[in-house]
Order: sequence, then structure tokens, then C-alpha cells
Amino acid sequence: MFDDDDAPDAAPTVRVGEPGPGPVHLRLSEPTRPYGDDDLMLDFLVKAQGQGLSIETVVRTWDGDGLGIFLSSLAEDFRGWEGARTWRSLEHDLTVSAVHRSGGHVHLTWGIHGRPHRDDWHFETTTVHAAGEDLRHLAAEIETFLTSAPAQHRESAP
Repeated sequence: MFDDDDAPDAAPTVRVGEPGPGPVHLRLSEPTRPYGDDDLMLDFLVKAQGQGLSIETVVRTWDGDGLGIFLSSLAEDFRGWEGARTWRSLEHDLTVSAVHRSGGHVHLTWGIHGRPHRDDWHFETTTVHAAGEDLRHLAAEIETFLTSAPAQHRESAP
């Protein structure tokens, strides 16, 4: 996890994949609880960036929808598994499909999708991670990110 400007009060952000002009990488940022601390609704921004590419959407989850737990389970099964394991957010605006490949690497295919009422687009990119500690580190970063969301109280109409 890192902060965009390294300021002590900067919003938490997680980068997935290698930054730079060539490869596409993801940034998860701006975690908020739009209905207050007591509500389990958790939103965050996901942005895919690469050479000539920038796409983003707000992801709506129910307290993170277990994304950190999903990634932790992949790390625990570092010896591998058959087929693909999948995760999706509450409104399917973010999906992750994990495949364990030979050589001890896990390929995570991240899907960014339009909202259910605007399902006219989607984008996918794949990041490669060493099984075990690399995934365990990513899972811990994402879990910390998801639990760092400040409440954003909405004003009620009089």
C-alpha cells in the first residue's frame, strides 16, 4: 500500500501490477462508507492505467465482499489448484479470476465492468504474482485498504 503523495494524511491506495509506460496496472483508491460508519456498504475507485489507456469505475461492495479473504485463500493454496477461482463485487463492477500456472505463479485477471444498468462495456487485464508470499502480501494490503475506509456521511434533507 502506498499514498499518492506520501503525505501522512493521504488517502490509502493499493497498486496491483507493475507501474510504467508499458504494462497495465491497477490502482484501488478512495475507500468510503457512503452511508456512515455503521453501514456495511463500502465503495472504492478502481483505475486501470497503461500506455494510452486510463479507465476507472466506482466499485460497490458489502464490506469489501471478502476480496482480502479471497486473495488470502489463494496464497494459502500456493501449491496450486485446478481451474479458475473467481470473486466478484456486490454489483459485479469488479471481478477477479485466478488461475494457478506452472512455475508457481498465479495469474489474476481483473475485470472492470459497467454498472448493471450500463453493461455495455468491460475491460480486463491480467497481473502475474508469485504463489505464496507475493499473494499473501497483496491480500494483506487489500485487507488493510478495505478496512481503512472513512465514513462519508450524507446530509439528510429537512
